[in-house]
Amino acid sequence: MFTVYHHPFSPSCRFVRLALSEYETRFDLTVEQVWRPREAFLKLNPAGEVPVVVENEGPPLCGAAVIMEYLEDTRGFAAGKRRLMPDHPDARAEVRRLTEWFLSKFQEEVSGPFVSERIYKVEMPPSAGGGAPDSASLRAARTNMRHHLRYLGYLVATRDWLAGDTITFADLAAAAALSSVDYLGEVPWQEDEAARAWYARMKSRPSFRPILGESARGVRPAPHYADLDF
Repeated sequence: MFTVYHHPFSPSCRFVRLALSEYETRFDLTVEQVWRPREAFLKLNPAGEVPVVVENEGPPLCGAAVIMEYLEDTRGFAAGKRRLMPDHPDARAEVRRLTEWFLSKFQEEVSGPFVSERIYKVEMPPSAGGGAPDSASLRAARTNMRHHLRYLGYLVATRDWLAGDTITFADLAAAAALSSVDYLGEVPWQEDEAARAWYARMKSRPSFRPILGESARGVRPAPHYADLDF
């Protein structure tokens, strides 16, 4: 059994949850307030960041990339056709590149500002930085969103899935990152039909159902958020 320490709207945490579900691995969830980590959580990860995963009595696995590699090492081969990492080194490198793209670059330029300004700040007390969102950060994130969406659309228009012929960790990373932004209605899907069609396939997967059912305190989801035919 896994325990996942997470925040529901952290893209990296959503990525880990999707990966565990795709590998049909049972897990429990513990929510962490990333702006005010508990002492017990800091013992697991002194950096105070989520996601962190613990399997049974094993050591804490800190960070989405570390958890991804652990799942590949411990569950990948047994998953058969459901494996989320291809065999060929070149294909594996592309999966890792795109996973890093959406969990780091997209996080820095798009999902991070949106989630921080419009979700975390609602939950945070003023003493921890809560309050009104920064409009300049949101404007920059909206501009960056369009660049990333075009790149995503280009990839899925030329491949069956994001990194190649089969669904991989890269698809989960991109979908997790986009889902946190889509909750806020900040993804201009009308600008790229290929990207929209790919995301519709992703959000229709059973692993996505728990995520689509979550809500943020004080922030209503976009009307189409949980609609599989949006």
